[in-house]
Amino acid sequence: MGKISEIYGVEQSEFFFSNLLKVRLKIFDKMVVSISEQDTILDVGTTPVKLKHENFFLNHYKFKDKISCLSNQNLDTLKEIYPNLNTILGDGRDIKLPDNSFDITISNATLEHVGSFEQQTTFMKEMYRVCKKRSIIVTPNRYYPIDTHTMLPLLHWLPKSLHRKILKFFNYEFLSHEKNLNLLSEKDLLTICKNLNFKKFEITKIKYFGFNSNLILIIEKI
Repeated sequence: MGKISEIYGVEQSEFFFSNLLKVRLKIFDKMVVSISEQDTILDVGTTPVKLKHENFFLNHYKFKDKISCLSNQNLDTLKEIYPNLNTILGDGRDIKLPDNSFDITISNATLEHVGSFEQQTTFMKEMYRVCKKRSIIVTPNRYYPIDTHTMLPLLHWLPKSLHRKILKFFNYEFLSHEKNLNLLSEKDLLTICKNLNFKKFEITKIKYFGFNSNLILIIEKI
């Protein structure tokens, strides 16, 4: 797996990455409030990319021995940085672990990459099933003015079928497919929570330049 520009087909500047890191650190601060140092954590959707703004929870969380990382990609490159890291090869939509395996399940910037609305629902159901205490799911807000995957403004507000056609026209072949990018709004998250009959949850919004850039969904296990 190469640079973000190689994966997504878009060049993104150092200015973009430095500001993205600031946003993710804000998200990290919101997440750790809900986690104690004794909690075991499953990070679903860890990436093998060794960039500063990636895997921000793993990189910044103090108690790394409490984290296990589940990914459908080989994470051996991360073991060059964290030799004792516990990794699990698997699919977040079908986690091969028993119920309540970890105190906390977390996922950042993964839900929008797992496919259709139905697959996103399955992903959230699995995150909830595997946790004992709570699931923390972070995803970009579809209605932020700029799609940070492409750096194109407003086009992602169009109907999704039209948005994908435009992405393909502009040679964003990878991102033009639903299985690779399917942005969600706060309403989408609320609908999934209702469909899965979650009783206790909250959505926190992270602002960037005055707009809600990211959504943090915290679901309590009851």
